[in-house]
Amino acid sequence: MWIMVIYLWTINALTLLAFGWDKLQARRRKKRTPERNLLWLAALGGSPGALLGRWIFRHKTRKRLFSYYIFGIFGIQAVLAYLLTVIELPSLA
Repeated sequence: MWIMVIYLWTINALTLLAFGWDKLQARRRKKRTPERNLLWLAALGGSPGALLGRWIFRHKTRKRLFSYYIFGIFGIQAVLAYLLTVIELPSLA
């Protein structure tokens, strides 16, 4: 259980940092982080960090398809987290 909590904190922190780094690189007109990598970080559990990064850095907010992917990933992960909570927690008691 604690391994999962540590993993989620780590992947969300990395995703937040990746969005911040990409925004910094965009301002400097340097080499950017591919959108595919940002989406993979979100899909691996970092979708809350991705949404927070978009809000804090105001990054990738005009890209409609990217937004659909991020919110879709977040929605799927929220449903899975809910289902795991409903199914697993009663069996732990």
